[in-house]
Amino acid sequence: MKTSDLDYSFPEELIATEPARPSRVLWVQDGQPAEITLDEVISRIPAGDVLVVNDTQVLKRRVFAGDLEILFLKNLGQNRWEVLFPSRKYAVGSVIDLPLGVQMTLVQKGRPQVVQVSENLTEDYFSQVGELPLPPYIQKARDQRHTVKTDETWYQTAWAQKPGSFAAPTASLHFSAGQIQSLKKRGVHICEITLHVGLGTFLPVTVEDLDLHEMHEEYVEISPETVATVNGVLQRGGHVWAMGTTVTRALESMGSGVLAPDDQGGYRGWTRILIQPGYEWKIVSRLLTNFHQPQSTLLALVAGFSGLKLVKQVYQYAIEKRFRLFSYGDLSVWIRSE
Repeated sequence: MKTSDLDYSFPEELIATEPARPSRVLWVQDGQPAEITLDEVISRIPAGDVLVVNDTQVLKRRVFAGDLEILFLKNLGQNRWEVLFPSRKYAVGSVIDLPLGVQMTLVQKGRPQVVQVSENLTEDYFSQVGELPLPPYIQKARDQRHTVKTDETWYQTAWAQKPGSFAAPTASLHFSAGQIQSLKKRGVHICEITLHVGLGTFLPVTVEDLDLHEMHEEYVEISPETVATVNGVLQRGGHVWAMGTTVTRALESMGSGVLAPDDQGGYRGWTRILIQPGYEWKIVSRLLTNFHQPQSTLLALVAGFSGLKLVKQVYQYAIEKRFRLFSYGDLSVWIRSE
């Protein structure tokens, strides 16, 4: 697939800068989009099917040093970190003052960079001075680089419990814990996986041939209980509903053999799965997801799920109907043809 095949234009004012409660929903089935309510989505998930959600929690790892914005990615030990920041004007050996008297020395340039900090940076440090790493397009649309207080609840799911992500699994932001409980009471199986969204979220696709794109690596955990439930539903002819592209990548990594089972029957490890048109689906047949950026691997995944032609038609329809886009935007639900 060509990256340019995933391009489309949209009015900048459709970029959502905060969630809507409730959000609008575009339901796509049999090649036709139709707007329905969030309550209707919940009513259309049948008893006996399984809805899988991601329980990752977004890290507060974005630190400001004056006007300089630094994303702390990975602790390498001995007070060294992989980070991401605009380092072009900084030479190796440059020292940057961080909040609370911490100093950061640039050790290695690149994407990401490596830095040495003057003291051990704990999660307590980041909770004091760090911010959630909102997508840059939200900062731009707000004309405000810093988060607002309400982002701390807006940009975490109601079931976030395992810290590790650099972006939220945004399809889940539309749903409350109460709505999930109502599905359980109706007989819908609710299962959790963990996929920690990684650095690749912030890096654009820079090649025209998507096959040549170096997909980022993300950590996945799938419990034996989730594996058993998903397999049981599939064996009975039911459907697996994936709450977002993160859940989809985790489940399809399991189904495609990218992840190996552990001794208990669960799965854990790292995945670089890239899903695009031509992919043979193993597990997921129902996808709940937001509207994604042009030329992104997330949009390629949706195109792989429902076909590029239909996806482009639906996105054009959504833009004409003024659906709100991207992380804080509206929801789409895709029903894959059998």
